[in-house]
Amino acid sequence: MAKDLTRDRQLAGHRPVHLTVGRERVILVGGYRPGDLATGEEPLEELERLADTAGAHVIAKVVQRMREIHPGTYIGRGKAEEIADLAKREKCRCVIFDHDLTPSQTRSLEEVIEGKVVDRTDLILDIFASRARTRMAKVQVNLALAEYRLPRLRRLWTHLEKQEGGIGMRGGAGERQIETDRRMLGKQIRDLKNELAQIQARKERMVRARQGEHFLVSLVGYTNAGKSTLMRALTGEDVSVNDQLFETLDTRTAALKLGGGLQALLSDTVGFIRRLPHHLVASFHATLEEARSADLLLHVVDLSSPLAREQMAAVDEVLRDVGCGGKEVLHVFNKTDRVHGDQEIEAGLLQHEYPGAVRISALHRQGLDRLRAILRERARTCAAPVKLSVYAGDGKALAFIATHFFEEGREADGDWITLRGRATAPVLERLRTFGDTVRILDRLPEPRTW
Repeated sequence: MAKDLTRDRQLAGHRPVHLTVGRERVILVGGYRPGDLATGEEPLEELERLADTAGAHVIAKVVQRMREIHPGTYIGRGKAEEIADLAKREKCRCVIFDHDLTPSQTRSLEEVIEGKVVDRTDLILDIFASRARTRMAKVQVNLALAEYRLPRLRRLWTHLEKQEGGIGMRGGAGERQIETDRRMLGKQIRDLKNELAQIQARKERMVRARQGEHFLVSLVGYTNAGKSTLMRALTGEDVSVNDQLFETLDTRTAALKLGGGLQALLSDTVGFIRRLPHHLVASFHATLEEARSADLLLHVVDLSSPLAREQMAAVDEVLRDVGCGGKEVLHVFNKTDRVHGDQEIEAGLLQHEYPGAVRISALHRQGLDRLRAILRERARTCAAPVKLSVYAGDGKALAFIATHFFEEGREADGDWITLRGRATAPVLERLRTFGDTVRILDRLPEPRTW
């Protein structure tokens, strides 16, 4: 399916990822112990959506109930041989597992099946690689790919000359010297980490520049929960809203009008998923800088999903991993238009557990006025009372005040306008730069940053 960016001979260039996803025929396999599946979870349902997103054509699904993981083949040799027979009958050369496999398990399974074996992490990495657009996203994906490949060099070295591109195989023929490969890959990992550190530093400076003058809101949530649809509905930003997993990979930020001329900044972030590969979580710290710096996280939840609770827990876990565990969160229960019948009972229970959550349908723009009002009030309470006197002829100062000052009243007196309202300390500092045309009459208590 893919051109292996990590096997690029010009390592210093780190050329962009270009994946070509074909409709590869695949078999999905899941081996589950008691407790592995959440209540109401259909085996392989999420894996099938991932495979479809990657461009695969699922021809069969195999589910194995087991007491323990087989150390050699994960599912046991007998079941592996059954899958091998099925693959031969269906003329299928690729099997995707709903688990993370060790390099030795992958090699053993490929020997039995006589085809390509792809695990869950490999599949997700392929999807991320195909969606990377900006330089930052490409570097992050490349780093995750390289770190994933490092312990699997022997498997790739053995097979790359035998198989063409497809899911889980990002490259052409490999060198015969595995140690050469390891040194090359190690150098690439170091180079990518250095470049990512520089990108992260620039990103932090950019986000810090936004802080103070604007209330920063970041959308977080499970993949396909409707974050991008909500982003478009609230800001009018032309973001992609296709019904696919990991549709958004690169963070986008746009102005969010709160009413009365005031605006916040709203950022859309990459969606999370259960059992998100560790390398991706680590690599995507830069992408999630908006979430770490946000004044408020909007945790968007697909209320129509029978696994809403499990998905919320998965998002909370990733947020803790990336340093957002202590952030203020407002839960937004999306897709209420899809909640019917018995689903209303579970939705009601969830609403009872999260009484402050806002129910909306981003697609049909239902509940957005209430959400916007809540965001405005959250932003307002972060500011402190203040009185200003502004020269009526200073259009620039008045324009800035219109979008940054929570006005509660005004009085005109000749060429001067007295304003009562709320502002943060950084906004007041900016107002001082206008000179004699803006006077801060009183402010108590001291305003704080957002």
